Amino acid sequence: MAKKLLIMGAAGKDFHVFNTCYRDNPDFEVTVFTATQIPYIDERLYPAVLAGKLYPNGIPIRPESELVDLIKEKGVEEVVFAYSDVAQEYVAEREKIVKDAGAAFSTFDVDKTMIRSKKPLIAIVAVRTGCGKSQTTRYVMRILKELGKKVVAIRHPMPYGDLAEQAVQRFAEIEDLKKHKCTIEEIEEYEPHIRNGCVVYAGVDYGAILEQAEKEADVIIWDGGNNDTPFYKPDLYITLADPLRPGHELSFYPGDENFKRANMILINKMDQAEEKDVASILANLEKLNPTATVVKANSPCTASDPDAVKGKRVLVVEDGPTLTHGGMKIGAGTVAAKQCGAAEIVDPRPWVTGTIAETFEKYTEIGVVLPAMGYGDQQCADLEETINRVECDLVVIGTPIDLGRIVKINKPSVRVTYELQEREEGQIRSAIEKILAS
Repeated sequence: MAKKLLIMGAAGKDFHVFNTCYRDNPDFEVTVFTATQIPYIDERLYPAVLAGKLYPNGIPIRPESELVDLIKEKGVEEVVFAYSDVAQEYVAEREKIVKDAGAAFSTFDVDKTMIRSKKPLIAIVAVRTGCGKSQTTRYVMRILKELGKKVVAIRHPMPYGDLAEQAVQRFAEIEDLKKHKCTIEEIEEYEPHIRNGCVVYAGVDYGAILEQAEKEADVIIWDGGNNDTPFYKPDLYITLADPLRPGHELSFYPGDENFKRANMILINKMDQAEEKDVASILANLEKLNPTATVVKANSPCTASDPDAVKGKRVLVVEDGPTLTHGGMKIGAGTVAAKQCGAAEIVDPRPWVTGTIAETFEKYTEIGVVLPAMGYGDQQCADLEETINRVECDLVVIGTPIDLGRIVKINKPSVRVTYELQEREEGQIRSAIEKILAS
């Protein structure tokens, strides 16, 4: 008899765990996925065209709030935890709930979920959301282009629409973002690469995605999301640590795996960090991964018009996931607003509406900045209305995209950009040259 499983996820790693470990495996029956973290991703079906020959009717996706009932209803023998950027205590709480309901509990097998590429592959991951992976990916891409290599990025999944249609997605033009009906979160990750002339792949079936990407790449970059482990076996494994959140490299799952496995630990935001917090990370590294190369980097933030910010009451809009499940209270927009002498950062909460209000109710720690949430047309409309209702002089946009292209803002705005700046220039290039030579 096949062992009955339930996979806990958030429309990303859970599907990859199924595809790499359980699809077409008659020893297991995945009865159901549960979904959390991201709105509007439950009440769906993992389609038969992706689920394989053992699942002619597909696999249902249900809200994680139904976990206990589903264990009993489906006769689940084991629950596999397969999503990221959560505290170890959170994982332990879910384990207790599962065991109390009568099932075994496990986390996904990291090694089995890493597919080997035929091309050199650099993975860029982190110990938490919001460490600076995107700017690091752009930096690595520039180095590879200078070395004459054609680079393709494969991005961590964000399949929030029709899963069958999103099995393999290729983004080479800005118009592709609209064609694939991307959310703001997706656009934030794909658009900067497209504008830098780089093709990006994403989707659901990362085996099929890799086969396509290998046809047009000299080198592949795994552009990781949250603090998840890479979906591919890296030749160079770069993990970002955050000195603004010391200790999180040990206490958040599965970022702790990234910290232990990396060839290179990049401590970012050194220009904002305290020396004692950097020392704390280095002490943990010495215990758990002493052979890793350490690279220290700044993350300077630049406003498009600094004079426009000085003395103004500003609304700061930051990257959504960094503030929500990333748990950060500030981002690049906040840093730049303070550097440019803003008179006040205006609290948006008196003006939030609709699904944006619901976001603040769910993530009470967000504070006085506005997360750029945009999962679907309604949430984009609520974000636009919230921004336009806030009584302020100026909007400071700390997201990686031109937000004004997505929502219409009825007041002046400035954009904030941020790039990686190695303190000892050449370390990352040297590591890349070594893996290319080998």
